[in-house]
Amino acid sequence: MDEHEAHDEHEAHDEQDEHEAQDEQAGRSPQADTLAPLTLVREHTVYSCVMGSRAFGLATGASDTDRRGVYLAPTPSFWGFDKPPTHVEGPREEQFSWELERFCELALKANPNILECLHSPLVEVLTPVGAELLDLRGAFLSRRAHASFSRYAVSQRGKLEADVRLHGGPRWKHAMHLLRLLLSCRDLLRTGRLTIDVGPYREELLAVKHGERGWDEVTAWMTRLFEETEAALRTTTLPAEPDRARVTDFLRRTRRASAAAAA
Repeated sequence: MDEHEAHDEHEAHDEQDEHEAQDEQAGRSPQADTLAPLTLVREHTVYSCVMGSRAFGLATGASDTDRRGVYLAPTPSFWGFDKPPTHVEGPREEQFSWELERFCELALKANPNILECLHSPLVEVLTPVGAELLDLRGAFLSRRAHASFSRYAVSQRGKLEADVRLHGGPRWKHAMHLLRLLLSCRDLLRTGRLTIDVGPYREELLAVKHGERGWDEVTAWMTRLFEETEAALRTTTLPAEPDRARVTDFLRRTRRASAAAAA
């Protein structure tokens, strides 16, 4: 074993020790309990992607790498009193994952963060189950997105306006992401497709982030986008409800296959 191999071997042991320590801190035995939260992420992830500014086309040199994922807890793990967690943070920095059923539940409710995860252009892990989940993207899209996206946008605008009253100015990064969300919602209603890369709006949105646009100008853009979103809702071809039956069928088949694999 040369110096480089010895270094790699030492790092591998250190990483394993770190993982086991994290599992023990989570209250699980890494050797005996496959339900340890971090084990679920490391060994049962079916889909993982990069989100945040890098996925939105708004990354700069200082941008973090936000990772989001979906893990499939083995079906037998639901048969006892201790159920697997519905979500797990880590093991990497800025990493967050959901159990498949919880992810689908939130997607059916048109949760903006969840729907955007399904449309990230930066996929890092994709198993056959994950590929089938992505094939279901259209099943999750419905006019419910208007209510969920708009509700979040109204809440965020209220917080920004409070910042202006209390502190003399908004948090410009939050203002940028509110505009981005409204653009995404408007175009989803117009086209029936969710696109999260901001494309031609990149420079204008970054100008907002850097405080290079006046608050009056930014609020005027927000108001215009709210109005355009309402207009798009009246003519959208999106269905009123998501295809819950199709998603349910996928989840049941996946659970059955997991149970059969463990038999």
